[in-house]
Amino acid sequence: MNANKALWEKGDFTRIARSMRESGAALVSGLGITKGLRVLDLGCGDGTTAIPAAELGADVLGVDIASNLVAAGNARAEQLGLTNCRFQEGDACDLHALADDTFDLAISMFGAMFAPRPVDVAKALVRVTRPGGRIVMGNWIPNDPTLVAQLLKISASYSPPPPEGFISPMTWDVESNVIERFGEAGVPADRIDFARDTYFFNYPAPTSELVLEFKSFYGPTMNAFEAAAKSGRSADLQRELEALFSIHNESPSPDITSIPATFLRVTVTP
Repeated sequence: MNANKALWEKGDFTRIARSMRESGAALVSGLGITKGLRVLDLGCGDGTTAIPAAELGADVLGVDIASNLVAAGNARAEQLGLTNCRFQEGDACDLHALADDTFDLAISMFGAMFAPRPVDVAKALVRVTRPGGRIVMGNWIPNDPTLVAQLLKISASYSPPPPEGFISPMTWDVESNVIERFGEAGVPADRIDFARDTYFFNYPAPTSELVLEFKSFYGPTMNAFEAAAKSGRSADLQRELEALFSIHNESPSPDITSIPATFLRVTVTP
């Protein structure tokens, strides 16, 4: 099986996505979405940004490599009565099922950045977005002191080294890399804009319970715990993550979690 597919079908990312709903809706509300706009959400999960875009009247297609998340997205859309939103399985490196110039807006929040061939991702996004449309990516920032970058860094320190040729998803935050990748897709640098933004993980329980959700349902963290168990370091990993989540929690209530995480917002106009 495709290693990326196996990673994101592991566990149940919908459990993590519940803590991301509010920020997903807030981000989409600022994208100027109007009724009938054709929107692609690439690496969509179960619809954290696709669903609110459809609720604003866009015609939305969510594409994800994980079949369980596609099924969950379609179930959410059906439950909400959103006939203008559907989900299908696909690989961000090769959107062969999608025609050229199909979408007015392509979104990928913390999704396509994890695909293994970044230049192919850029080319695919540009190909399916109409000239004059927009591509908006949200990418986690390497070595950023906020939650997700540190979570991934800690998890990597307990995991085996990646295979030869592996390109870290965190390289999507380096502006020169982004410019180079979209440049290979034919987009000049002056049509690429960068901004720092903040995403919140809001969870109606203490931080220790959110750590448990990541441990039990988030593929990269699950892999880290499996590797840590083999070396007898599970307790160390648990302590590090509980400290990380606790330090970054901004909620005044001990029974509520609200953790900010900084990301790079990339806007491309093909």
